[in-house]
Amino acid sequence: MENYYEILGIERGATKDEIKKAFRKLAHQYHPDKKGGDEAKFKKVNEAYQILSDEKKRAQYDQFGQAGANGGPGGFDYSGFAGGQGFDFSEMFRQAGFGGGDGQSADFSDIFEGIFGGGRGRAPRRGRDIAIDVQITFRESVFGVTRTMLLNKVGACNICSGKGAKPGSKMVTCKSCDGKGTIRESRRSLMGTFTTERECDQCAGKGQLPDEPCATCAGKGIVKQAEEIAVHIPAGIGDGEMIRMGGRGEAIPHGTPGDLYVKIHVERHPLFTRDGANLLMDLEIKFTDALLGAEYKIETLEAPLTLKVPAGISHGELLRVKGKGVPLDGSRRGDLLVRVILKTPSKLSKKAAKLVEELKEEGI
Repeated sequence: MENYYEILGIERGATKDEIKKAFRKLAHQYHPDKKGGDEAKFKKVNEAYQILSDEKKRAQYDQFGQAGANGGPGGFDYSGFAGGQGFDFSEMFRQAGFGGGDGQSADFSDIFEGIFGGGRGRAPRRGRDIAIDVQITFRESVFGVTRTMLLNKVGACNICSGKGAKPGSKMVTCKSCDGKGTIRESRRSLMGTFTTERECDQCAGKGQLPDEPCATCAGKGIVKQAEEIAVHIPAGIGDGEMIRMGGRGEAIPHGTPGDLYVKIHVERHPLFTRDGANLLMDLEIKFTDALLGAEYKIETLEAPLTLKVPAGISHGELLRVKGKGVPLDGSRRGDLLVRVILKTPSKLSKKAAKLVEELKEEGI
């Protein structure tokens, strides 16, 4: 009598996830195509998982033992087998989480990738991403600017233009893959013979190699060097925003470069702050100008202008100057919002105090 729980190394009260985890670990360990594998133990692990992963069979096994789970004393129930020839591996691997949900056939590539070290081909080669910080002025954040940066990074070799070949040398057929760029490999398993196709390591899938490698980069096509990069910072960018420059990160042999990420830091302005597409500033005015009205010369991010303050304005009111804010799409721009701050004198002369008293008597 086989103890399926002991075979998988789990307790009788193990959950489905624990059963699945134990099976996957042992299936990888004992697979006969792996070094140190054991076909007999692999079959036992498969049999134990087939029973314990099925709620009905597990309940029968827990109550009646192996005979109950296998369909009674008359022998093993072959309904779970494919044509009576062996396990239905598609169902077994589907239950183990290797694909095949919703009635679809199981996708074995996940388990093969763990057993054989691949099955879907190599992922595209990609260089490392780079992140840098750039500080700009408030005015530059509003109107945009182009900054030239000098980065010391791995990039395409300037001598061979990243090809890895000596200038003028010819390309020859890769002997490893016979110019196909891929290598086919066949492996035998209990489920039959499986053929996989992978990228050639020698030519990186190109099928050709340089007859004479570039002396500067030793045939790699990349070197570490200083590279000048122009960073175009758009108008209206905010503090902390990120600019992504595709393909301007570090290069990698026979692959695509990574990306460059530029984080923007905006200096504070002594006068202006941003409110979306609008600029906001404070303007101190005299108490008498608030009562009678006046004109004030104010600064903008371009040229000074004269602002008319209407009579009877209150503290905290906003005056709008159209079209002097942050540029938007096309020719549109936000506005400049001027917040009025009434300047109250800390000390009044006798004459001024008398005048204020008279205003008080008038109910002002």
